Amino acid sequence: MDERGLLTYYKQTGDLDTLGKLYAPYMSLLYGACYKYLQDEERSQDAVMQIFEELIVKLRSHEVENFKSWLYVYARNYCLMQLRKEKRVTNVDIEDNLYESEQQLSQSDEKDWTEGDFAKLETCLQTLNAEQERCVRLFYLEQKCYKDIADITGFDLNKVKSFIQNGKRNLKICMEKKK
Repeated sequence: MDERGLLTYYKQTGDLDTLGKLYAPYMSLLYGACYKYLQDEERSQDAVMQIFEELIVKLRSHEVENFKSWLYVYARNYCLMQLRKEKRVTNVDIEDNLYESEQQLSQSDEKDWTEGDFAKLETCLQTLNAEQERCVRLFYLEQKCYKDIADITGFDLNKVKSFIQNGKRNLKICMEKKK
């Protein structure tokens, strides 16, 4: 039975042996195509097997004229989708997503804050430069993490850390002067 006959027979019956006969001659071609995109032997082998599994359903519902070229395009698209999914999953340093571990603002002296203390804090916040004030407000008052602050402000992650650290130091100095 030729390729066209195998394709027609598979579409009618769903016989996996027939699909295997249709697919087997192209496995090394597909492996090469997948390796070209994925650059990894194991992932390419997995892709060839996954594509076969997807063909079980796809070939019964699609009208395929030239199986070899259709299969190559399908494999290429499959690999590109895998790469696109990878880009969406970004690995982020855990430090960038955790709140600063040091005690927040001036909690080292565990006292209850009075309204006067909050007024002093507000006054001192206004003495900071604009970048420090914005980052300190987002970090301490809105409890945003470094990465969120960087996303909100557009500042580089290291700049955010620096603005918070310097802003905190300047706040502490200002608060001590106003005691």
